[in-house]
Amino acid sequence: MNSAKIATVGTFDGVHIGHQKILKRVVNFAKTNDCIPVVLTLFPHPRMVLKKDDAIKLLNTIDERIELLKSFGIKEVVVKEFTEAFANLSAKDYVETVLVDELNIKQIVIGYDHRFGKNRSANITDLKAFSKKYNFKVEEISAQDIEEVTVSSTKIRKALDIGNVGLANSFLGYNYFINGSVIKGKGLGRTLDFPTANIHIKETYKLIPQDGVYVVKSVFKGYTIYGMMNIGTNPTVDGKTRSIEVHFFNFNNNIYNHKLRIEFLKRLRSEQKFNSLDDLKIQLREDMRNALDYIEKRHD
Repeated sequence: MNSAKIATVGTFDGVHIGHQKILKRVVNFAKTNDCIPVVLTLFPHPRMVLKKDDAIKLLNTIDERIELLKSFGIKEVVVKEFTEAFANLSAKDYVETVLVDELNIKQIVIGYDHRFGKNRSANITDLKAFSKKYNFKVEEISAQDIEEVTVSSTKIRKALDIGNVGLANSFLGYNYFINGSVIKGKGLGRTLDFPTANIHIKETYKLIPQDGVYVVKSVFKGYTIYGMMNIGTNPTVDGKTRSIEVHFFNFNNNIYNHKLRIEFLKRLRSEQKFNSLDDLKIQLREDMRNALDYIEKRHD
């Protein structure tokens, strides 16, 4: 394989089914033309830098995004730090220094509405003009192709914000997941006969679905394990801070300090305040029955 590259550019938050369509084109072209398939992605999210928007939550951490992109056949993921200086690059400087000098692209696959350069002033017509000067090809993804897949990262974020993980998963083409370390909690779950692992996610920008109880699955030492997760403040015991706790079924291993990837399968209910711990216990048993019933009917 030679060192020439075919690239696509974007934030790719979620690497959802719309993104996957673009990635497939890049990978297929690379195979037939003996090129390296590359994604140029930006981090932090432009809104975090230009609008100082700390409230924006992303579907993937940057490590998750890289892992997902590579899982779809991308050989190189170039993460460009999005800074004010980068945002102020002229269109010509961006093409010359990033696409040509740094990436050595032979072809770029890009949406018809792609904008680049300072103040996003340049468009696909400008890119085609630059391509003649710098000797690379531009493959335009048409409006029809993009609109065929009516999926956006924003739609997925909105689905997760209301706890609709089923809809989010259908848009993603995989189960939404979090990666976190198991830390010591207050031990409340053990007193309820439902010992839980408390999950800590270090990336504060990672989107956590709406508070509630979910059916989840994970893999531990090669084995798939299922469980139910509570996201919320534990109002029955007057909790104040939001936590993520998971109870795995038929599982007794010590997993403190382990890192787990946990996938969301289904939302069971909202978090609620019960009159007593006994009432909470009754509900947890009902949740477990519902979760096990759902898992039994799955075919994965």
